[in-house]
Amino acid sequence: MPSTISTPYDAIVVGGGHNGLTAAAYLARAGLSTLVLERKEIVGGCCVTEEIAPGCRASTAAYIASMLRPEVVASLDLPAHGLHMVPCDPALQVPFPDGQVVPWWADRERTVAELRKICCADAETFVRVDDDLKKLARYLQPFFLEPPPDVHSKGLSGFAELLRIGKRFRRISGDEIGQMVAFMTGSLGEFLDRHYQSEKIKTLFLANSVYGKHGGPYQPGTALGLLFHLLSGGEHLQQGFYGHVMGGMGAISNALAGAAKKFGAEIRTSAPVVRISVEHECAAGVVLEDGTELSARTILSGADPKRTFLGMLEARELPPEFRAAVQGIRMDGPCAKVNFVLSEEPRVNGMPPNASPAQRALFTLVPSLEFAERCYDTAKFGEIPEELWVDCVVASNVDSSLAPPGKHIMTCFVQFVPYRLRQGTWDENRELLGDRVVRKIAEYAPNVPAAILARQVLTPLDLERRFGITEGNIFHGDLALDQLFFMRPVVGWARYRTPVHGLYLCGAGAHPGGGVTGAPGHNAAHQVLRDWKSGYLQRRSRAS
Repeated sequence: MPSTISTPYDAIVVGGGHNGLTAAAYLARAGLSTLVLERKEIVGGCCVTEEIAPGCRASTAAYIASMLRPEVVASLDLPAHGLHMVPCDPALQVPFPDGQVVPWWADRERTVAELRKICCADAETFVRVDDDLKKLARYLQPFFLEPPPDVHSKGLSGFAELLRIGKRFRRISGDEIGQMVAFMTGSLGEFLDRHYQSEKIKTLFLANSVYGKHGGPYQPGTALGLLFHLLSGGEHLQQGFYGHVMGGMGAISNALAGAAKKFGAEIRTSAPVVRISVEHECAAGVVLEDGTELSARTILSGADPKRTFLGMLEARELPPEFRAAVQGIRMDGPCAKVNFVLSEEPRVNGMPPNASPAQRALFTLVPSLEFAERCYDTAKFGEIPEELWVDCVVASNVDSSLAPPGKHIMTCFVQFVPYRLRQGTWDENRELLGDRVVRKIAEYAPNVPAAILARQVLTPLDLERRFGITEGNIFHGDLALDQLFFMRPVVGWARYRTPVHGLYLCGAGAHPGGGVTGAPGHNAAHQVLRDWKSGYLQRRSRAS
């Protein structure tokens, strides 16, 4: 029976994804009575481990830990709650049609030795460019765990903002300023063409730089991915960290949930929120799908901006110009996921016979920048590319707990497919996508088609339906320059607050954006705590 709970919580978090759980843990640790409401039967959102066949578990959406904030791992003591990550080594690996396999090792000198086999000049360039990129990335690093610049501040607060930003860049040179601007506005392809001769080495850089975003490698703004993926991650502030999570990506969410519960947070699953209640222009609580009403002094939404502001709030509760700005956020999820259970691990053409299980655990199938650009050109017009860009992780090579002996788990991320099809529907074309993924893998690992025991295909539409993300966008909005920093989610509302007093955004649609980082949840929680301490949350609007 629907019910109304009269005693308000200090905070209700809508959505038990990893960011929502992160926010809840920090709020509960600070002593706030905190409730997390998750629509699915398990927590984690897109950061989950699920059974895809009897006894076989896969990271069905997010699949590699790269930018999970070390500060979050340490301050919430996530290892004590079961989190264990093993560095990917190599972090990247690209097999080419001619049978050559090029790995990017954690040890830079080892990578340089691999590159010398292809082009000596490029190998020397790699060291110089890697140093430059890492230095630029370090300038951006602090902004991940603090609010973006408040460009609307005036007076003393505006001066304080200028000092804060200036402090971050006090050692930057004029040349570095030019490089930073070029990265934020330029294309990945043009950057690589300027610095490298070998198409294979250029492709190695491509393999981790435009995931989940719109735009082929020659589109403006795609160079920024080079810096984003050199931000530190893991447990030890390692730049460019990539890690396998033991137990699958759901182990991150389970550890966050464990930390939140330890601090006193309450977590309810199978509790979908359909509406955020507003009284006198202030967030007052939520209404669940079954009619249950829950009240709170503060609401944090881990849902994406469109689902939050256009789906959970009445139009009258928001300024028309704010709603229009939210409606204009570019979503159109450009990726899909295909998960497999195999009877044997893939045998990749050209893989060294002495390759370790860790080396055999990942490979990216994208033969060139031109190939990637063609994929995007096809997808942007609503067509499913005949030839697909597929990123493969054989997780069971590193974590045997995911499948019984003799079986293997392979997850595949598919870059550049359309959310809206020009002809037909995704329900009609789901298996076509799966078949094309298998065909692409077979070009490099011919034994895979006959080894498939189970297959799960998640189109952009399936990602929307299954994980509650608008248009299947895994980042809650495209990671383009005009949708980042102080413009995320929209200009004027980038510091986690919203036009509804007491309602905050804590998911990937807020700064600094998507990926399994925990940063939006961390930052939103700390903004709430600052507002709680200052008395901001106790002040009611003039309409009350």
